[in-house]
Amino acid sequence: MLLRELHQRIQRHERSFHFPLALVIMRSTFADSWALDRKALVPYLKGNLHIHTNLSDGALAPKEMLEIYRNLEYDFIAFTDHDFLIKPPYWERLPDGDEHLIVFKGIELEYPPLNYQHIGKILGDQETLFIFNHPNLYRLSIPELKQQIALVAQDMPIHCLEVTDKGIYTPMYDSPEILLPKIATDDAHTSDQCGWAWIEVESAKGRDAILQAIKKGNCRIGLK
Repeated sequence: MLLRELHQRIQRHERSFHFPLALVIMRSTFADSWALDRKALVPYLKGNLHIHTNLSDGALAPKEMLEIYRNLEYDFIAFTDHDFLIKPPYWERLPDGDEHLIVFKGIELEYPPLNYQHIGKILGDQETLFIFNHPNLYRLSIPELKQQIALVAQDMPIHCLEVTDKGIYTPMYDSPEILLPKIATDDAHTSDQCGWAWIEVESAKGRDAILQAIKKGNCRIGLK
């Protein structure tokens, strides 16, 4: 707090006074220290945004999957069962998280105009994240992928691209030609698939904060 207060005082008076070189150096040191302190307060959170349960074509119940990721020390997960397989009351049967493990409720949408391309829809408190899922499953070229993203975007915004296929990294799609943040997931349907791939998000620990950070590209992929 002392570093921050001194930095703010120097900023307020900088326009009125000429500072000697030593004080300018001191000010720079304060600024660098405050930036480092602030970065330390915003950790990377580990999570998975593509999980299936026995509410669609997964093997385990939502609570069982939640406990697996809790034991893997994840900070957040998202349940994304297939929209054409779920039955009411799907949303009510998804468990809530707690202060240790944030749970997003989501769904994997079928997009019929593209031969049922899968789109992940993740719900925050106010934010919603749309993910173009596993392009490798459809063996898309980069030009085809860009064309399909543009087509889907006419109906819903696409915020990021999944560059894994059931937890296996597909580097072809982790390309600067695709101007979207890249994420990794394990797309787990069974317990042995959990923990193969994940993302680490530089964000405060909150649903909307995490989704906003992903949209900005403040994340990195992790692989087993």
